[in-house]
Amino acid sequence: MIRIPVNPGSVEWSGENPGIYLKSDPEGDYSVVALFFRIVLSPYGRGVGAIVLGEPDNAAGYPEVPNLCLTDNRPMMNYLIKNFASKFPTLVGRVGVNAMTWFDVTSNTQINQTMPHSYCEELVASGVRVNMVWKDLQPPMAIEVGPDASATKAHDMYAVFLEANDARISINGTSLKGRVVDRQFFGRKMSTAFLALSETWVNPNGNG
Repeated sequence: MIRIPVNPGSVEWSGENPGIYLKSDPEGDYSVVALFFRIVLSPYGRGVGAIVLGEPDNAAGYPEVPNLCLTDNRPMMNYLIKNFASKFPTLVGRVGVNAMTWFDVTSNTQINQTMPHSYCEELVASGVRVNMVWKDLQPPMAIEVGPDASATKAHDMYAVFLEANDARISINGTSLKGRVVDRQFFGRKMSTAFLALSETWVNPNGNG
């Protein structure tokens, strides 16, 4: 394939998109699905947000179950969920997505003093404090895929991934149940916890 220096498509969004997927039963489905977003470019501007589904297949929100969305830019998060996150394999068909309780973020703290070994994002909203921690980070790797392999099946995606061999999520100090497992990731085995940095999604059919 001939590589070209400038992608002629339109950039949909760019930023960071780390994830943590946990299983209580290694042979079962995910018990926790969580994604963090720090967006520097999108049709709805910049912002941070997180999707945390502690019961992905339960059509209920927080505090009944730990299904919640936190953000400081609701239009941006609605755009990301509708057009991207809801199409990711770990979120497709999850009834918890539409049942999430939404919170407006009042502060976000990035704790990465110990990089490259561990990394933490903390989001605080009224009555809710969410901590997402990635531990035992592995060397970064560059990923570049087209629509045939990207999660949406409609975009080019570029990112730098760091696998995390351990991770946890807590809400108001209570950790969600489950642990990191291995999965197939673009032809190789990789943990279900990862940092995705410098992530950019491009519509190849766009106008540039």
